[in-house]
Amino acid sequence: MTITAGAFAFIADLVKQMTAINLGPGKEYLVENRLASLARDAGFRDVAALIGRVQLSGDDRLRRQIVEALTTNETSFFRDRDPFNALRQVIIPDLCRKRVATHRITIWSAGCSSGQEPYSIAMTVVDHPLINSEWTVEILATDISQEMLEKAKSARYSQLEVNRGLPAPLLVRHFERCETDWRVVPAVRNLVRFQQLNLAEDFELPWIDVVFLRNVLIYFDTTTKIEVLRRVRRVLRPDGYLFLGGSETTLGLDDEFERVMLGSATVYRPRGAGVPEIPTEGAAPIAGPAARPGLGSRPSSLAGSPLPGSPPGSSLAGSINPPGRR
Repeated sequence: MTITAGAFAFIADLVKQMTAINLGPGKEYLVENRLASLARDAGFRDVAALIGRVQLSGDDRLRRQIVEALTTNETSFFRDRDPFNALRQVIIPDLCRKRVATHRITIWSAGCSSGQEPYSIAMTVVDHPLINSEWTVEILATDISQEMLEKAKSARYSQLEVNRGLPAPLLVRHFERCETDWRVVPAVRNLVRFQQLNLAEDFELPWIDVVFLRNVLIYFDTTTKIEVLRRVRRVLRPDGYLFLGGSETTLGLDDEFERVMLGSATVYRPRGAGVPEIPTEGAAPIAGPAARPGLGSRPSSLAGSPLPGSPPGSSLAGSINPPGRR
């Protein structure tokens, strides 16, 4: 059964009001698919009956459940790979040089969904040879959905979920069995702090060195995109880095950002930050576990480099140092 145009317009307006996300024409199938299980679990005969109840009663609990069901995004570990290669091979070494006075780096995963992105960042950090016991790396992960944040905090993933993007050596080293699922080990899990945050509303955060805002802007209209980028730029350090999704850009939205290519990865930096020094082959190895004693070494090349098989000045997560580096 297809929901009526009026019911769809009501849901689209509800989502727009609560999250600033646009559900344009043609998304009726998405509404039906996402709300089908919610309607069934709540005891309604179909999605239309669920929407009808909310229209008549204004039930706040059902409204929140509907919005959460429609704002859950698809994700996977090390999604798109290139940003994580750039983080490992260029950005962390650059920040280690520039933050040597404070030994502190802060990374923000905005729109973290069920947690695969911030945990991928944390694994990259834990395995990086330049991050030792002297460094405090803080990873903040935010999302508008409390349900997704609870899922992320549990750090528990099915076999299907870990099969998506996670190299087998990382699964062995950074996960432990939890009944039929896998759970991120405490050494990685404890690096991440989760917080509910609506990007479409004003927020206060400390200075951030790296922002992962990937595949989020595509859900907003132009005015909201501009506002979100302005808010992000306000907390991003002048020499920081911003990652967007492959189909997203700051061009025509915020001229205070400049586009920079790091090998195959596109990153945006505050105007004037320039292009960071890219380590060349023959330099001190920065490819992660390859530089660890007993694991041998291999040269690092950014362009086209795969994620290795063994392979972030505030109080976001307290003083965090990767275990094993004491």
